[in-house]
Amino acid sequence: MQQTNFFVAITFLAVALQFFLQPQLASGQGKMATVLSIDGGGVRGIIPGTLLRFLESKLQELDGANARLADYFDVIAGTSTGGLVTTMITAPNKDNRPMYAAKDINKFYLENCPKIFPQSSRDNFITKVKSLFGKVTGPKYDGKYLSSLTKEILGHITINQTLTDVIIPTFDIKRLQPVIFSTNDGKENVLKNALLSDICLGSSAAPTFLPAHYFETKDGDGKTRSFDLIDGGVAANNPTLMAITHISKRILMGKFKVVDMKPMESSKMLVLSLGTGTPKLEEKYSAVEASKWGLLSWVYEDGATPIVDAYSDASSDMVDIHVSTLFQSLRSEKNYLRIQDDTLTGDASLADIATTENLQKLVQIGNELLKKPVSRVNLETGRFDEVRGEGTNEAALIRFAKLLSEEHKLRPAKLRPSPAQGGPTTGGEHLRRSHAITGILLACIFVELSLI
Repeated sequence: MQQTNFFVAITFLAVALQFFLQPQLASGQGKMATVLSIDGGGVRGIIPGTLLRFLESKLQELDGANARLADYFDVIAGTSTGGLVTTMITAPNKDNRPMYAAKDINKFYLENCPKIFPQSSRDNFITKVKSLFGKVTGPKYDGKYLSSLTKEILGHITINQTLTDVIIPTFDIKRLQPVIFSTNDGKENVLKNALLSDICLGSSAAPTFLPAHYFETKDGDGKTRSFDLIDGGVAANNPTLMAITHISKRILMGKFKVVDMKPMESSKMLVLSLGTGTPKLEEKYSAVEASKWGLLSWVYEDGATPIVDAYSDASSDMVDIHVSTLFQSLRSEKNYLRIQDDTLTGDASLADIATTENLQKLVQIGNELLKKPVSRVNLETGRFDEVRGEGTNEAALIRFAKLLSEEHKLRPAKLRPSPAQGGPTTGGEHLRRSHAITGILLACIFVELSLI
């Protein structure tokens, strides 16, 4: 009996010491790195805008009306129109909160797209012909309204001021290399701390549609850097992999502090990737037709731009295949949610059809996409196949909202000092200590019993 009591005492003491000695997450540190990625696609940005409105509404149901997407994602990446959406939900207003709630994204598109992509050129045959030859002599749209709009809204806000880390890819046509802008780079390198308006204009300067964008930055010593930018979709129309590698780079540099994880550790990543739709199932081009195309047909064919469609869809799909393979190989595929509609047809599949009818149709497509089943890219065919047992995209976003909310609660205040730094003790820390003290007391009792 004495020996039994002695061993019980040792057990309680071991448990108590474990409570005292086990490493605890510091206040402000969580378990999962969270990523949001938004593809390029012109007016089709309405589709991810619709999905984000739904996601933010679910976060607000969980955490209150003031919840915003920027509060929940460690990194938000966007290309071209996705870069505009990224900026809208992360640029600070005068109260240091996001300029736009997710519910306002589509309002912005519905109001401004007809002015960015004026449809007068489609009203009669003569202007259609002018548009056709304009593809050779200059961009289809002058970009003046988009330029004045972004500069008016964003003013002098630079990328280092965003409310979470953002990534917006562009392509420098002079140097023939991608230029990736990020909040962290902006904080560490003055010459990369460009105005958000300039970055947005550069990332959305789609070849044949909008003019390339030039600007310069200058540091305190007067040193300048010039940028000759076109659409980021040339480099990464789907910036998901870029966001993941950005986190991995920060980990290797010892600068990613919110989660204790290894580079490319997908089991500790929560990634939401939103496409802008594609006409895969329409099969609108064929090798028989393309074999007869010359320069003009590759840049303009029946109202579409085949060469732009080809490189943007190829870029997006390759990224999805790589990321899907990464997550599936490590058995963490549920941590990666890619929502894409590959059934677009007609005007809805184009980047610049800004008629009221088409814009409203894109809103409808976004809402219908919520009701479609979760799909995952087939690594053999490149098409999206339904994943049985995972429900609809709507259900998946609700699940993601809960995970994001739980992760957010693990880091309630990034500026709150952790107990190890002498700050206030959290409720979890009090509970841990009380368990340890209880264990020690029970150990003492059984030691006494073993001596009787």
